[in-house]
Amino acid sequence: MPTAFQWARLKADVKSPLRRGAWYRILKLTPADAILDVRGKPVSVPRGDLQLSPTPALRWSVVASPKNSPRFPKSWGARYAVCPNCRERARLEGQPAGMRCHRCNEFFEIAWNERGRSAG
Repeated sequence: MPTAFQWARLKADVKSPLRRGAWYRILKLTPADAILDVRGKPVSVPRGDLQLSPTPALRWSVVASPKNSPRFPKSWGARYAVCPNCRERARLEGQPAGMRCHRCNEFFEIAWNERGRSAG
């Protein structure tokens, strides 16, 4: 029996309403697209732009910082983390094994070894 994909995130640096590195619940999956729950609203994303998973993320995603983004803090350096629980972005200092989210107060390990993420 095939595994049912229920979660998705961007796997490439593409223009999208999705937060890079954040996982979203899949509402509907077709061969061409995925309809994702983004802040309570359905958003259609080309399936080829997504990494799919049967389970929700349980670790921080490490994401390459955007280039030439006026809203992104340059002091964060070349990468940042995305909380698996609330999708909050956080500065990475050093290479800790885990950290607590300042927004939701949950503690998670950091997925340093993941590949295929939105780290451009």
